[in-house]
Amino acid sequence: MRLNTLAGRSFNDLTQYPVVPWVIKDYASSNLDLTNPASFRDLTKPIGAQEPAQAARFAERYHSSEDAGMGSKPFHYGSHYSSSGIVLHYLLRLEPFTTEHIKLQGGRFDVADRLFHSIGDTWRTCLTNMSDVKELIPEFFTNPEFLRNANALPLGTMQKGHKLGDVELPPWASSPEDFIRKHRAALESDFVSQHLHHWIDLIFGY
Repeated sequence: MRLNTLAGRSFNDLTQYPVVPWVIKDYASSNLDLTNPASFRDLTKPIGAQEPAQAARFAERYHSSEDAGMGSKPFHYGSHYSSSGIVLHYLLRLEPFTTEHIKLQGGRFDVADRLFHSIGDTWRTCLTNMSDVKELIPEFFTNPEFLRNANALPLGTMQKGHKLGDVELPPWASSPEDFIRKHRAALESDFVSQHLHHWIDLIFGY
């Protein structure tokens, strides 16, 4: 959070909201083992390079755009790890972000299948969708309320028939409070403490 402040990021600006890393990659186990390095994401690589196949696709895009010679610089990622849209995506269930999300979508909620509904599914989408390379926001480590649909918002029903309400948690989390507690423990674990500087270099520069 100190680095976010020094970088000019603020809770008062959705376009420069504080950014924090995905630290866990295990969203399927019934127990989260914070002593196992396999439970954690690779903090030396951006989200788009966590999976070799996905990294290869981004590399191919880079070389394709480089060969095209259309006057613009070649690029790997066409979207960003942090934006106002990402913040509103995550904080959809809390005001004033609910109202801001509705404004952004032209007066209604976005299609249910595109709304934030599952932590595990969101992680998996980041590993497979080339337009999704987002990191997290501080609320993932501090505020269980953004995971609840306490206001009973009519978020709709997904194509597979799932009606949206509270955010679906990993099997190792028994409640939003339990998720926050374990997620915070992961952020403060020995593994992340030893490797976080790599992610800082990626996001804030060397």
